[in-house]
Amino acid sequence: MKVLSLLNKELLGREVFVFFLLAAFIYVLPLILIDYYYIDDNWRSLAAGTAWTEQGRLLAEIFYKALTFTSGAPNIFPLPLLIATPAMAFALTKLTMHYYKMPDVTCCLVLLPLWYNPFFLQNLSYQYDGPATALSLVAVIYAIVFQSKATVVQVLVPGALIAVGLGLYQLSVNVFLGLCCIELVRGLNNKESLACLSSMAGLKALQLAVGLIIYFLMIYPLMTHERLEMIPFNVSGFWLILSNGGVLVEKIGLLFQGGNRWLSWAVLLLAVVGGGLVGRKIIQGKETLLKKVVLFLLYVLLIAFLIFLVSGAALLFRFFNEGARTLLGFGVLLVFVFYLAHQLLVTVNARLGVLLAVPLLSMLSISYAYGRVLNLQKEFGLNAEFNMAYDIISHQRLREAKRIYMAINYSNGWLLSAKGSFEQIPVLKYILNIDFYMLSENLLRAGITNVVPEKERKNATLVGYRKYTPLVDSKFYSMYLIGDYGFIVMKEVPSSGEDKW
Repeated sequence: MKVLSLLNKELLGREVFVFFLLAAFIYVLPLILIDYYYIDDNWRSLAAGTAWTEQGRLLAEIFYKALTFTSGAPNIFPLPLLIATPAMAFALTKLTMHYYKMPDVTCCLVLLPLWYNPFFLQNLSYQYDGPATALSLVAVIYAIVFQSKATVVQVLVPGALIAVGLGLYQLSVNVFLGLCCIELVRGLNNKESLACLSSMAGLKALQLAVGLIIYFLMIYPLMTHERLEMIPFNVSGFWLILSNGGVLVEKIGLLFQGGNRWLSWAVLLLAVVGGGLVGRKIIQGKETLLKKVVLFLLYVLLIAFLIFLVSGAALLFRFFNEGARTLLGFGVLLVFVFYLAHQLLVTVNARLGVLLAVPLLSMLSISYAYGRVLNLQKEFGLNAEFNMAYDIISHQRLREAKRIYMAINYSNGWLLSAKGSFEQIPVLKYILNIDFYMLSENLLRAGITNVVPEKERKNATLVGYRKYTPLVDSKFYSMYLIGDYGFIVMKEVPSSGEDKW
């Protein structure tokens, strides 16, 4: 009983910060301990490369140049993450104090999914991009909580913060818009008038407009054209957006499979009932019937928009990325679900809010399970790197080849050692998102400098199709030599777990 009393004890701002700081560090600890070069980290760490400006992320480039005191981006992991994590704890503290006048631990649990978003693990897997993405969330959260009596300041400062968020990672705009939706739902729950809600929405729209103007004037022109092309606004474009959305629904549905199925549905059921309580407050309000109808329709539209914002802006571009790292908005949707569930639980009994810790512990276990999968991937990658480097070094003609082209054969079956984890927690495979045997730049760490990825000509793939006699024929790949040029062709991977590596 004393423990429950402590959980319902009103917290001071510094106590809220300590809670978030500990919770945030516990969540990213597996990633720090594994110290894994995730996809783009391979070439960035080797070349101390940046290349963020052409992606519209100029501030990410400035962040690393300032942090390393260089003109590039030498790998200094985990320092950037050690900076971003307490920054996120500060932001979540401000957001909690903004939502609740007298917060307790259960109130903190409502906001924690912004960091404990399972799909956000893929963002945090990047030693370079992960901290920059986290800081973009910090910027837009501060844009939400900033308060000033001067209207101009209240518009310009959050607008500048939104521009900072976009300059670090553009999809943080989904988080800002999602938090705006929750602000309006909170207003509905507090029985704010339609005029008050309209004023709030107008202010947020002005802040977003200022942020977009700053971003488009300073950073947008530097982006490459392939990232600017949007899906056409016609019937075919609409169906393409629906198709892309269907892919994401399938991926998100992985959270409702495996051992977490019952827990996911239980939390969703609590949120639906809690959402019904908010809807009842709207209907029982003192507004006229017409205004009640308008407010209720607004409530329904806000929920629909929150669901859209799981991927949001990413759905509108022709360069569609279905990776988990684009689902920043899912963290906001989780906050909304937890907010509604919390409304129901504390209405029944003030101490029941602590039940939200159960799904959060499930998300924490996913983080640690993912850390072990990353460790298996690291071991597999090092083994692959060693074997391929050995095969090249031990054959003089390959070692002295002018260039060796590597074909990448994509498959979800490389990491057979994680088969059990993938079966129990299917979402892990989606978060991992590594479907290649090895990247050519990995061989640079073994001193192999003449291996490059095949590009448009698909040289290595064609050699494999023509069935030349391989110089090296291993389980996972074959190596060919034609004249002064070598070719590495990946083999098909067995999909069953019977063939264990």
